[in-house]
Amino acid sequence: MIKTRCIGRLFLTGILWGISVWAWAQPDASLRQELANRIKNCRAQVGAALVVDGKDTLTLFNEVPYPLMSVYKLHQAMAVGKYLHERGRTSESRIAIGKEDLKPDTYSPLRDKYPDGNVSLSVRELLEYTLQWSDNNACDILFAHTGGTAETDRYIRSLGLKEFAISSTEDEMHRDLDKCYDNWSSPLEMARLLEILFTTDLEMGEFQPLIRQILMTCRTGLNRLPKPLESNGAQIAHKTGTGDKNAAGALIGINDAGMVFLPDGRRYTLVVFVKDSWESMEKTEQLIADVSEIVYRYVTGK
Repeated sequence: MIKTRCIGRLFLTGILWGISVWAWAQPDASLRQELANRIKNCRAQVGAALVVDGKDTLTLFNEVPYPLMSVYKLHQAMAVGKYLHERGRTSESRIAIGKEDLKPDTYSPLRDKYPDGNVSLSVRELLEYTLQWSDNNACDILFAHTGGTAETDRYIRSLGLKEFAISSTEDEMHRDLDKCYDNWSSPLEMARLLEILFTTDLEMGEFQPLIRQILMTCRTGLNRLPKPLESNGAQIAHKTGTGDKNAAGALIGINDAGMVFLPDGRRYTLVVFVKDSWESMEKTEQLIADVSEIVYRYVTGK
């Protein structure tokens, strides 16, 4: 478990940028400097990864494990799709939900709509709750029916990814905030997962295009990566993560990970993880939005 709080500006000596070994080319140094200038006074550990058109790659403080928070619901969704497809089930397969499945002290639009439970929802509906709205109860319901966190971790590793771990449910993290640090990833590994989802046939039938489509309609974190893209014709498929404050009073993790599709047919994947932030939620989200804007201007030349 990683519990050390690292302040972004302390890492700027020498500008410790990591360039992925699988990059085809090195992005312009001006982009690195502009991003470094933006984060240098941020009271948080900030990490980022950028992949342009599946090749040009840049990472920022990629060596740090960042708590995924609800970003890991994308890992789960992919594992759910594979698990159910291999067992001959579809997105319309239904799961019975009782009142006992709807924990009261957690973020859950699902519980707000069905406070007494006693409802049967399709897997598709539950994936919409987890990916569009980041619903914690829907997440744990899916874990209970598809092999739990261990199966999600195993499946994502089967895709060749290693710099991550998934071991705690939403309820476990809620009961012990330290467990939020047990679900972690490097920014680049998260970017690689998005690249795999959108460019590789994962042999999960209808679930892969369904997950892609739901990510395109994410309703959380609109003040993060999507904010500077609202008026320029770009589209984004993304997943956010939002943590509580830890015992010291810092926000555990404020994250956004997405793939941006430009009107001219180009695309890029951008992941921004903010760990142990002593800034306000508004300032932390604005930091992510500013990184998104800097990258958009770099990629498009605007």
